[in-house]
Amino acid sequence: MTQVIADISVSLDGFVAGPDDGPDRHPLGIGGERLHRWLFDLESWQAQADGRERGEEGEHRTPADIMGDFFARTGAAVIGRRMFDHGEKAWGDEPPFHMPVFVVTHRPLPPRRMSGGTDFEFVDEGVATAVRRAIAAAGSKDVAVMGGGRVISSCLAAGLLDELRLHVVPMLLGGGVPLFARPTDPSIMLATARVELSSGVTHIVHRVIK
Repeated sequence: MTQVIADISVSLDGFVAGPDDGPDRHPLGIGGERLHRWLFDLESWQAQADGRERGEEGEHRTPADIMGDFFARTGAAVIGRRMFDHGEKAWGDEPPFHMPVFVVTHRPLPPRRMSGGTDFEFVDEGVATAVRRAIAAAGSKDVAVMGGGRVISSCLAAGLLDELRLHVVPMLLGGGVPLFARPTDPSIMLATARVELSSGVTHIVHRVIK
């Protein structure tokens, strides 16, 4: 059964991007790139970014590489327009998704078919519609809600998430884009299902109780 899983890196003080973020300034905010250094060093991410199948000769997944299974079981993604705008230039002609990506936006664009199997669809009917379309596109695989914080918190508030996976990096950004920018519903219940420690990050998987 398809699961809808939010996955994002966050600082100890609760930010998913640093101050002064913007596509023509700092795509991840000042200091925000440090939130993702742990990811960029993983063999599973390097394979994902290169569009290679995981498990090819020469790749040796380690137990600390928590993202290998996540990438393998993901069939579609949901992101916000802010994340798209900030990442578009850096991703280039072959974005690192290699799957259908549904962009939640109030400013729709025509669909974009990119090299490497990434298809961007712009959804202006709300986050629930984007998730529903992603589930249909994912087939038997899962849907990844990759950010930013507003999209993830909206999915959580709407009861759309099955898991919330946080990669907590031991750093303080002191400002920027918070994971939860709006008040959240205190009746939402989560249970910690898994915790893993690796170099420079703590991975915490929370199951949403429904």
